[in-house]
Amino acid sequence: MEKVILERKDAVDWVYRGEGAANLVLAYTGSSPTFIGKVMRIQKSQRNGKNGVNGNGALTTHERLLWRENKELTASPNREIVEQLYVKHVMSPLLGPTHVDAGMRVLVSKEFLESVEKNVTCQRPAWRVDSSLVDVNRDSALIISDHSIFPNGALKGGPCITVEIKPKCGFLPISRFIAEENAVKRTITRFRMHQALKLQKQEISECSEYNPLDLFSGSRDRICKAIKALYATPQNNFRVFLNGSLVFGGLGGGTDSTTVLVGEAFEDALKNVIQADNGLRTASFIQLVTETVYTSGVLDQLLEVQKLDTYDIEGAIHAYYNIISQPCMVCRELGKNKLSHRYASLHSIPLDESLKIVKDYLIAATAKDCSLMISFRPKEDGDLRSGSSHNAVYLGSTNQVFEYKVYFIDLDLKPLKKMEDYYELDKKILSCYSVKTEHKADAAVRIDTHGSLLR
Repeated sequence: MEKVILERKDAVDWVYRGEGAANLVLAYTGSSPTFIGKVMRIQKSQRNGKNGVNGNGALTTHERLLWRENKELTASPNREIVEQLYVKHVMSPLLGPTHVDAGMRVLVSKEFLESVEKNVTCQRPAWRVDSSLVDVNRDSALIISDHSIFPNGALKGGPCITVEIKPKCGFLPISRFIAEENAVKRTITRFRMHQALKLQKQEISECSEYNPLDLFSGSRDRICKAIKALYATPQNNFRVFLNGSLVFGGLGGGTDSTTVLVGEAFEDALKNVIQADNGLRTASFIQLVTETVYTSGVLDQLLEVQKLDTYDIEGAIHAYYNIISQPCMVCRELGKNKLSHRYASLHSIPLDESLKIVKDYLIAATAKDCSLMISFRPKEDGDLRSGSSHNAVYLGSTNQVFEYKVYFIDLDLKPLKKMEDYYELDKKILSCYSVKTEHKADAAVRIDTHGSLLR
């Protein structure tokens, strides 16, 4: 941990960049060499009286059992250090150290956090402010490189453009523990079904056409289709930064469909990066992102980590109750009529097997919820092969060569207790989607019947 302690006077140098459910992200605008080119992640607490999203303590007794193979993790004195070590020792080896930045922790005073809270409130989305605030009881924050710029990029004149994508789950589950009445999971993506629930709860105003299976397909055409869908309806899954400043997408939550005015503003923002006529730059940018996702193969490794979830939540939840040594609430809910032998068999497996099932599920949950940041800068010499520490990609539509770098961010450790939340959310998503499907079917029948009567 850095010896420097950030005080109230330092808060002015940290500006709001965005936020997720658990953390606030700030970018550094000051002159200290230690922090130039860095962003800070500060944990939040809920306004409903709960401590931070993951609680203030270190691992619980059952979590120490779950992660017992990693002694550094289980010996950590607080959750902040656990989070950093999880990224370093668990996610980095799985996703590749060249694409993961575990960062460093820096000490912060309560006055610093209080001042940050005051400074950023007006920039945060209202619904975020209503539900959470900066957790001022923390004594440290995480510092990582600003992956929306190249190293020293803020100090150089050349433009740098970065796309942030939240890919979501890239496969359809095939677990034998999925109940027959939930078989729709095997054919419809979790993302699409979740959109129906979000629409019902008015978290979004329209459903996205994005299909994660397209992004993970390994097909240029399908990847391009996915990027176009993300651009059309960004929500909180697609953002673009120019030299570290947001130029497309929402800061703290997301935006719905891309309007003509937003599209024109983005087209204009690309003029110093994409060498194309006005009206053609956005299409070229989508091509650039498509080509990079396709040629880098970086999503292949992410998909492998996501697929550690082999049991689906419908199977993994039973292993969870084995670990916490409590009667299985799911089996109780299902009752004797629905309780098949396949669920009962999960409660007779050795503890080590239950631990592996749940640990793999939680690691996969991290991989399903993380973001991908791809940064580009034009190569002045236009040579794909000339010496550089970064990979390069050719954009045919503009005859440009771009250096690029790829990083995974938001690789948070999921609390063991969250298994119950995952199970409940799964039920809500399936219930909402099935009702929506039934309504559509009923409407189709009514239209067909009405048409028949008219004929």
